[in-house]
Amino acid sequence: MNIEQIQHYCLALPGVDRTEYGAPSNVLVFYVLGRKFAYFKTSEPERWRFSVRTTPERFLELTDQDGVKPARYMHRFHWVSIVDATAFNEDYLRELIDWSYDKAAAGLPKKRRLALAQLASEA
Repeated sequence: MNIEQIQHYCLALPGVDRTEYGAPSNVLVFYVLGRKFAYFKTSEPERWRFSVRTTPERFLELTDQDGVKPARYMHRFHWVSIVDATAFNEDYLRELIDWSYDKAAAGLPKKRRLALAQLASEA
């Protein structure tokens, strides 16, 4: 998957919007009803590094691979940065995105989870 395909996939999930933050953050963040589940770095030298949240076990597995690093400032919450997303298996990347999305959605307040379920059933 290239950068545009990943962005399109993230935006196609129910209840997702995105916000681009300028300096000093320089990130493009994807939210599910206000909770972050994925982001891209938009400035050099890390331009288009893609970050998602993972399980603690998968965090260790992923960070042992070439091209995957602990996400800066977010690693303590088991976020990883994928240096070159195009080199990653497409199905595995979707699985990572889906898990991060589900984790963020599960942390929503009950009212928002119900609203998300309604959005998902309409899609």
